[in-house]
Amino acid sequence: MNLRIGHGYDIHRLVEGRPLILGGVTIDHHLGLEGHSDADVLVHALMDALLGALALGDIGRYFPPDNPHWRGANSLVLLRQVAALAREKGWRVVNVDTVLVAERPRLQPHVPAMAANMATHLGIPSDRVGVKATTNEKLGPEGREEGMSCSAVVLLVHDPDRCHDP
Repeated sequence: MNLRIGHGYDIHRLVEGRPLILGGVTIDHHLGLEGHSDADVLVHALMDALLGALALGDIGRYFPPDNPHWRGANSLVLLRQVAALAREKGWRVVNVDTVLVAERPRLQPHVPAMAANMATHLGIPSDRVGVKATTNEKLGPEGREEGMSCSAVVLLVHDPDRCHDP
Protein backbone atom coordinates (compact mmCIF):
# COMPACT_ATOMS: atom_id res chain seq x y z
CA MET A 1 0.00 0.00 0.00
CA ASN A 2 1.45 3.39 -1.02
CA LEU A 3 -0.95 5.70 0.85
CA ARG A 4 -1.69 6.13 4.53
CA ILE A 5 -4.14 8.37 6.36
CA GLY A 6 -3.69 9.48 9.94
CA HIS A 7 -6.08 11.24 12.30
CA GLY A 8 -5.08 13.26 15.34
CA TYR A 9 -6.96 15.06 18.08
CA ASP A 10 -5.91 17.27 20.96
CA ILE A 11 -7.54 19.51 23.55
CA HIS A 12 -5.98 21.90 26.07
CA ARG A 13 -7.43 23.97 28.88
CA LEU A 14 -7.43 27.78 28.58
CA VAL A 15 -5.75 29.51 31.52
CA GLU A 16 -4.51 32.94 32.52
CA GLY A 17 -0.81 33.72 32.40
CA ARG A 18 0.06 31.69 29.30
CA PRO A 19 0.49 32.86 25.70
CA LEU A 20 -1.99 31.58 23.13
CA ILE A 21 0.05 29.86 20.42
CA LEU A 22 -1.66 28.14 17.50
CA GLY A 23 0.22 26.88 14.47
CA GLY A 24 3.27 28.70 15.80
CA VAL A 25 1.43 32.05 15.77
CA THR A 26 1.17 33.97 19.04
CA ILE A 27 -2.35 35.40 19.19
CA ASP A 28 -3.34 38.32 21.38
CA HIS A 29 -5.83 36.92 23.92
CA HIS A 30 -6.25 37.17 27.67
CA LEU A 31 -6.03 33.37 28.01
CA GLY A 32 -3.51 30.85 26.73
CA LEU A 33 -3.34 27.08 26.49
CA GLU A 34 -2.06 25.08 29.43
CA GLY A 35 0.50 22.38 28.78
CA HIS A 36 4.02 21.12 29.34
CA SER A 37 5.29 22.50 26.02
CA ASP A 38 3.89 25.61 24.34
CA ALA A 39 0.55 23.70 24.28
CA ASP A 40 -0.03 24.40 20.57
CA VAL A 41 -3.16 22.28 20.19
CA LEU A 42 -3.12 22.65 16.39
CA VAL A 43 0.41 21.34 15.94
CA HIS A 44 -0.12 18.62 18.56
CA ALA A 45 -3.14 17.24 16.67
CA LEU A 46 -1.13 17.29 13.44
CA MET A 47 1.81 15.44 15.02
CA ASP A 48 -0.56 12.78 16.35
CA ALA A 49 -2.08 12.42 12.86
CA LEU A 50 1.39 11.92 11.36
CA LEU A 51 2.41 9.40 14.00
CA GLY A 52 -0.92 7.60 13.62
CA ALA A 53 -0.47 7.27 9.87
CA LEU A 54 2.95 5.75 10.56
CA ALA A 55 1.49 3.46 13.29
CA LEU A 56 4.06 4.87 15.73
CA GLY A 57 1.88 5.83 18.69
CA ASP A 58 1.34 9.39 19.82
CA ILE A 59 3.37 12.47 20.72
CA GLY A 60 3.55 11.46 24.38
CA ARG A 61 5.73 8.54 23.34
CA TYR A 62 8.29 10.83 21.68
CA PHE A 63 7.93 13.98 23.80
CA PRO A 64 6.70 12.80 27.23
CA PRO A 65 5.21 15.50 29.44
CA ASP A 66 7.16 14.25 32.45
CA ASN A 67 10.49 14.90 30.68
CA PRO A 68 11.83 18.34 31.70
CA HIS A 69 13.64 18.60 28.35
CA TRP A 70 10.31 19.29 26.61
CA ARG A 71 9.08 21.95 29.09
CA GLY A 72 8.11 25.03 27.10
CA ALA A 73 9.17 23.37 23.83
CA ASN A 74 8.24 25.01 20.55
CA SER A 75 5.78 22.58 18.96
CA LEU A 76 6.87 23.53 15.44
CA VAL A 77 10.36 22.22 16.25
CA LEU A 78 8.77 18.98 17.43
CA LEU A 79 6.69 18.84 14.23
CA ARG A 80 9.86 19.12 12.17
CA GLN A 81 11.25 16.10 14.06
CA VAL A 82 8.11 14.04 13.43
CA ALA A 83 8.15 15.00 9.72
CA ALA A 84 11.81 13.93 9.54
CA LEU A 85 10.88 10.59 11.12
CA ALA A 86 8.25 10.08 8.40
CA ARG A 87 10.79 10.87 5.68
CA GLU A 88 13.32 8.49 7.22
CA LYS A 89 10.73 5.75 6.93
CA GLY A 90 10.12 6.62 3.27
CA TRP A 91 6.87 8.58 3.64
CA ARG A 92 6.06 12.03 2.28
CA VAL A 93 3.20 14.31 3.34
CA VAL A 94 0.71 14.84 0.52
CA ASN A 95 -1.67 17.13 2.40
CA VAL A 96 -3.03 18.09 5.80
CA ASP A 97 -6.49 19.22 6.91
CA THR A 98 -7.24 20.57 10.39
CA VAL A 99 -10.20 21.96 12.32
CA LEU A 100 -9.65 24.22 15.33
CA VAL A 101 -12.58 24.57 17.74
CA ALA A 102 -12.70 27.72 19.89
CA GLU A 103 -15.32 30.31 20.76
CA ARG A 104 -12.82 33.15 21.05
CA PRO A 105 -10.67 34.81 19.90
CA ARG A 106 -11.50 35.06 16.22
CA LEU A 107 -8.90 32.84 14.55
CA GLN A 108 -9.63 33.32 10.85
CA PRO A 109 -7.23 36.28 10.41
CA HIS A 110 -4.35 34.07 11.62
CA VAL A 111 -5.10 31.02 9.46
CA PRO A 112 -2.72 31.87 6.56
CA ALA A 113 0.23 32.33 8.94
CA MET A 114 -0.61 29.08 10.79
CA ALA A 115 -0.76 27.14 7.53
CA ALA A 116 2.49 28.68 6.29
CA ASN A 117 4.31 27.84 9.56
CA MET A 118 3.21 24.23 9.53
CA ALA A 119 3.95 23.83 5.81
CA THR A 120 7.47 25.16 6.32
CA HIS A 121 8.17 22.67 9.11
CA LEU A 122 6.64 19.82 7.11
CA GLY A 123 8.62 20.76 4.00
CA ILE A 124 5.54 21.11 1.76
CA PRO A 125 3.82 24.03 -0.01
CA SER A 126 1.36 25.96 2.15
CA ASP A 127 -1.48 25.23 -0.29
CA ARG A 128 -1.35 21.64 0.97
CA VAL A 129 -2.14 22.62 4.55
CA GLY A 130 -5.78 23.26 5.38
CA VAL A 131 -6.62 25.11 8.57
CA LYS A 132 -10.24 25.78 9.47
CA ALA A 133 -11.54 27.48 12.59
CA THR A 134 -15.02 27.04 13.98
CA THR A 135 -16.92 27.57 17.21
CA ASN A 136 -18.76 24.95 19.21
CA GLU A 137 -21.93 27.07 19.34
CA LYS A 138 -21.32 27.63 23.07
CA LEU A 139 -21.51 23.87 23.76
CA GLY A 140 -18.95 21.81 25.70
CA PRO A 141 -15.60 22.97 27.10
CA GLU A 142 -14.77 24.90 23.92
CA GLY A 143 -18.16 26.61 23.95
CA ARG A 144 -17.76 27.59 27.60
CA GLU A 145 -14.28 28.92 26.73
CA GLU A 146 -12.64 26.45 29.09
CA GLY A 147 -10.41 25.07 26.35
CA MET A 148 -9.63 24.68 22.66
CA SER A 149 -9.48 21.50 20.62
CA CYS A 150 -8.25 20.48 17.21
CA SER A 151 -8.73 17.58 14.86
CA ALA A 152 -6.23 16.84 12.08
CA VAL A 153 -6.04 14.46 9.13
CA VAL A 154 -2.92 13.80 7.08
CA LEU A 155 -2.36 11.87 3.87
CA LEU A 156 1.05 10.24 3.32
CA VAL A 157 2.46 8.62 0.21
CA HIS A 158 5.28 6.10 0.24
CA ASP A 159 8.20 7.62 -1.63
CA PRO A 160 11.44 5.81 -0.73
CA ASP A 161 13.45 7.75 -3.33
CA ARG A 162 12.81 11.02 -1.47
CA CYS A 163 12.90 9.74 2.09
CA HIS A 164 15.70 12.07 3.22
CA ASP A 165 14.64 15.28 1.42
CA PRO A 166 13.75 18.24 3.65
